Amino acid sequence: MVGIHASTPDAVLDALFLPFSDGRLRLPGDGSVLFLRARNGYRLRELAQSGWLCEQSFKPFADALMRDGFTVGEAAPEARFARVLVLPPRQREEARALFARAAHHAEGGGIVVACVPNAEGAKSAQSDLTALLGSVSHLSKHKCRVFWGVSQASSCDRSLQESWLALDAPQINAAGYLSRPGLFAWDRVDAASALLAAHLPDDLHGRVADLGAGYGYLAANVAARCPHVTAIDLYEAEARALEPARRNIERAMHESGREFTFDVHWHDVTTGIDGRYDAIVSNPPFHQGKADLPDLGRAFIARASSALVPQGRLWLVANRHLPYESTLAAHFEQVRTVVTQDGFKVIEARGVRG
Repeated sequence: MVGIHASTPDAVLDALFLPFSDGRLRLPGDGSVLFLRARNGYRLRELAQSGWLCEQSFKPFADALMRDGFTVGEAAPEARFARVLVLPPRQREEARALFARAAHHAEGGGIVVACVPNAEGAKSAQSDLTALLGSVSHLSKHKCRVFWGVSQASSCDRSLQESWLALDAPQINAAGYLSRPGLFAWDRVDAASALLAAHLPDDLHGRVADLGAGYGYLAANVAARCPHVTAIDLYEAEARALEPARRNIERAMHESGREFTFDVHWHDVTTGIDGRYDAIVSNPPFHQGKADLPDLGRAFIARASSALVPQGRLWLVANRHLPYESTLAAHFEQVRTVVTQDGFKVIEARGVRG
């Protein structure tokens, strides 16, 4: 099974490139283009030139870009580009940090070009870039707004830029865990994960994996509550979560007073897992944007079953309405609902079917 993710945003990409297709802007002939939160699509494949650098922290999207031959990586701090394209995320603090980075990499007369669907805060995003750069132009297409401005030291609000750059730094959230804006439930503990953590048994042992680990909350609770666990692997598709997850599990190990091995993997779980585990815990993602994608959770269940030893155990939490029971029954000998509460269900599955 290939990675499951939202459909390619061809409408957003088409709107992003509108100022270039109608002649208001030009793409540099030397390939000096940085594309932040790049997404693959027909317009990118049509217009991209050799030398473009695409940044994408979500593994399925990064993989899609690399499969079509795009260079995916992170711009060096000192790198400057004639054009910086941006597809801002919905979370505003994360988006502001991205705008600040875009302005930095376009500094000296480069142009920052961003596009946001109208229903996802396009006007607010345009206002933010205007506050940063001093002035922007804009166009609309496909219910999206594309806006752009020049990054000049004379007009850029340097104080605002510095404060927005700092927004992306890992920080302690209200629950005492290291996190960062834009991660799932970044500023709190997700209620579903908290419910699963509260019902985890203390007899989990051996090698344990956390699938869709986020900033590491569940893995940290396994470390704190399960003294017979000897190794924990965290799998997470969003690269921005890896540093907080690593530091949270390090703290949990220190506070537990035990030594165990652990690793944090930037990985799309739906493509498969190489390790073999005695237990797996997961609060699998089930949507992209506003669309429910229960197949994503089903894929997590299937991959968990293939990564467990024959008598391994899966501890899963999900929204109560999600139809996972038939998938669980197809992959496990025993499936039981441990608790149903506040719209969520905690399920234990054990005995992998051959």
